[in-house]
Amino acid sequence: MRYPCPDIPLSPTPARQASADPVPLAALAVGFIMAMLDVTVVNVALSDIARGLEVSLSGLVWVVDGYTLAFAAMLLVGGALADRLGARAVYLAGLAVFTLASVACGLAQDGLALVGARLAQGVGASLFVPSSLSLLVHTYADERVRARMVALWSAIVTLSVAAGPLVGGLLIAHFGWRSVFLINVPIGIAGALLTLKLVRPAPARPRALNPASHALGITALAALCYALIQGPERGWSAFPILLATVLALAAGALLAWRERQAAAPLVPRQLLAAPRFLPANALGSLASFAVYGQLFLLSLYLQRARGAGPLDTGFQLMPLMLILVLGNLLSGRLSSRRGTRLPMLAGTGLATLATAVAAFDGLALPYWLLMALLVCGNLGAAIAIPAMTATVMQAGGKEHANSAAAILNANRQIGTLLGVAVMGSLLHALPDWTDSLPAGLAVVAAAYGAAWLIVLRAREAEPRATR
Repeated sequence: MRYPCPDIPLSPTPARQASADPVPLAALAVGFIMAMLDVTVVNVALSDIARGLEVSLSGLVWVVDGYTLAFAAMLLVGGALADRLGARAVYLAGLAVFTLASVACGLAQDGLALVGARLAQGVGASLFVPSSLSLLVHTYADERVRARMVALWSAIVTLSVAAGPLVGGLLIAHFGWRSVFLINVPIGIAGALLTLKLVRPAPARPRALNPASHALGITALAALCYALIQGPERGWSAFPILLATVLALAAGALLAWRERQAAAPLVPRQLLAAPRFLPANALGSLASFAVYGQLFLLSLYLQRARGAGPLDTGFQLMPLMLILVLGNLLSGRLSSRRGTRLPMLAGTGLATLATAVAAFDGLALPYWLLMALLVCGNLGAAIAIPAMTATVMQAGGKEHANSAAAILNANRQIGTLLGVAVMGSLLHALPDWTDSLPAGLAVVAAAYGAAWLIVLRAREAEPRATR
């Protein structure tokens, strides 16, 4: 009997005989660190960017979400190019684009220029992120070793996310907010050199790019993003917002129709047929919505409600971020011994409970206890996410590794995009922090709860269907 989210199958080859050289993993992680570091570094720089470039709240949302929008919209293109041109070549091209765009961010003289450079950063990240996971799959063939390496890779990347607030605070305190972008330049160069030296090319495979479907997906996502971010400022009934909403719905519907008819769809039909693939991707999107929506909310809360500067904000966010590393390592141990379903279910359950308590009575609690609850929530998310990643990549296998990685990361970036946009809309609607903080945390708890139900129902639904 098969289940949509079963335990990850283990190779019959004993683990001690499998290749587990961590050096190629380190090379691939360096490039990814650059992208993930940038996410959390930018959050502690928001108040300084707002003052330095006279950027409004919706403008700050664009600074965060402009990167995420391009990242999410172009990820499937990145996966397709990795198939056609080879994962290593596309990975290196993405590093180059991201590094040059970081220079443009550091030199931006107004909010529009900064948002444009952030969009270019997202394009670069969309090229190297799916290629990174694909190269990881090709490098570590044994499934037991791969599960450990995926968890270790997640922990390395998460450590960069965790260090972001503190690194950002230190950089801003000594060199100003522009330095949080310029720091990417040496990291990008190091990542390219290490990849050229340590990572072998993966074979390219012919694959149709399907530009019309990609264009529809990009249009739908961009229109939705515009409506969510500008809606609170312009008014939800304003003509541009209504037009963007209609455009998003129309492009999405047309994309769905084309995908059903296409000989070479963006999402290979074999992946859609894999029972574990869709539930795990849904979990990934909801977890990113919660984690990064909460990070955006808390960063502004600390800076605007509690008066913290960038460095103090970085220190106060550190416990929430460092716990992600511990959770990733714990997830790897659980997945290798008990399969991936247990950490997904337990992690989302813990995150739901802890965040719900914080939302219900957080402001009445001592500040340290509120933060302790949010640390527990992040621990749960960190336990679930590597198991989800391993599940998706195992469902894709070597044949569809590039596509599976691109779709996974696109869904996660869409979750991040929506999480930040929803928090921005909420802050517009509820400017008083005594209202907006509990409401925002309740939205985060609801996202975790939905992820928990998806994992639970995915396990239960299959037996009834196969009896």
